Amino acid sequence: MNTTTKYRDSFIDKLHRPFGLDAETAPGLWIVLFGLFATALVIFLTHGDIFIAAALIFILGLVMLTIYRLDYSLMVLIGFVLIFDQYHIPGFDPITFKVDYFRNLKEIRYLPFFEAGVMNLIELHFLLLFFIWFLVLAVKRRFSVKRIPVWGTFLLFFGWIIFSFAYGLQNGGDFLISLWELRALFYMAALYLVIPQVIWDKKQLRFLMWLIIVAILIKAFQGVGRFVSLGFSMSGAPTLTNHEDPVFMISLFILLLSFWLYRVKDSQKLVLILMLLPLILGFLVAQRRAAMAALIISLFVFFIFLSGREQWKLFRWGAPVLVVVLIYGAAVWDIEHRISQPVQMIKTGMERPDKEENPRDYYSNLYREFEDYNLAYTLRQNPVLGIGFGTRFEHPLQLAEINYPLREFIPHNQIFWVIVKSGSIGFFLFWFFLNSFAFRTTALCKRLKDPYLKSIGTVVVIAVIAQMVASFFDMQLTFYRNMIFLGVLMGLVPVLEDLDSEQDAEKITTEERQITER
Repeated sequence: MNTTTKYRDSFIDKLHRPFGLDAETAPGLWIVLFGLFATALVIFLTHGDIFIAAALIFILGLVMLTIYRLDYSLMVLIGFVLIFDQYHIPGFDPITFKVDYFRNLKEIRYLPFFEAGVMNLIELHFLLLFFIWFLVLAVKRRFSVKRIPVWGTFLLFFGWIIFSFAYGLQNGGDFLISLWELRALFYMAALYLVIPQVIWDKKQLRFLMWLIIVAILIKAFQGVGRFVSLGFSMSGAPTLTNHEDPVFMISLFILLLSFWLYRVKDSQKLVLILMLLPLILGFLVAQRRAAMAALIISLFVFFIFLSGREQWKLFRWGAPVLVVVLIYGAAVWDIEHRISQPVQMIKTGMERPDKEENPRDYYSNLYREFEDYNLAYTLRQNPVLGIGFGTRFEHPLQLAEINYPLREFIPHNQIFWVIVKSGSIGFFLFWFFLNSFAFRTTALCKRLKDPYLKSIGTVVVIAVIAQMVASFFDMQLTFYRNMIFLGVLMGLVPVLEDLDSEQDAEKITTEERQITER
């Protein structure tokens, strides 16, 4: 090393030291300084338009972050998806909706309109991630790609989805509508492929789980805050959270139960225990019957999933709680009051609601019954190949007008939606893929020795089941947030397997070294 280089490195070290930075973290300082300079420049050039300046700086910063650390950029995407709202919540206009994160670029209110802006920020972020990933592979000349679980059934299912997309267009389907139908599924596929390539150590995994926990807790506190602001009541509001949020909360319930039963000692467990009450309240004020059904079935499957010893432990602690819940349910079964709302959600799913006493649920159920009849009628006309995506299903029964422009294309029951759009073949491949994945992950969980990794594996299996149950009752397979969240969890399976194998290898190496030293 020459004298000039030595003095330069010494100067740079002295510059970074007051900020607590080193050679690895120093680029963060320059990114911040450049961002501040760019922000001031953009505000000046746009004559003080803060929204445009913020959007441009965000995009620039995201590009730099992606180049610097691909995994950090992916974490930003996941965090934004979980925190921001795709759909409006009646009666509320939070900042998490006003940012228009899920809208196409041409629909974002604070950006200049241009007709070609048919992509959204998520898709641009995906393109950036894939571009940088392939660029890094090309520069390093290392084209190895980590395997994904059950890749054969994955390719079969999504290959048929592409066929159904083309088949629908051939039958007169609308291209843009078919994209609206399939976007969420392909987001899931993208995360299913990307997560194993980007997450490779336990530190990253823990950071991802922290991100998920914090983001879902924020949504729970949003719902609780609205409940408090309305005088500790719903005040006639149909829901205080997004439809997807209570489904996400189920994953945290299962994670906490897994931590407890597998005896995980971790700060994440402590946070979930401390935040359990607001999390439960956030789940309840969501007022989603689909999420309630998903929770009940998820807890039942979770019990079956456990070993005999763990089942007995859960039974001993859970039986008194179950007795209290049953007594509470029987006591308020026929009472219409805010204290009985959780029970009434279950009741309206089991019995036909009274038209006079509960008109909202009565007409909601009736709409779904008409919708299911129309789907069954359509399927009988096209049982093998379905009607394809982008095409309107038949309406022998006229549906009531609702505030949803795609109501003639996307029904509430999205399990029926899969078979109507992709036919019996697509429906078989859909369940073939999900069942293969669930059995594969269940078998892996039985082998995992690390209780933390085993807990996450358990959450993955239950999340798939919860999502399918919720999708039977409500629009969930076409919601972006649901499918991205599910894709992230499903993509963790090879990560869990690799981390557990590495720990086994380290343990064997340590034991061999100890034997040698003796």
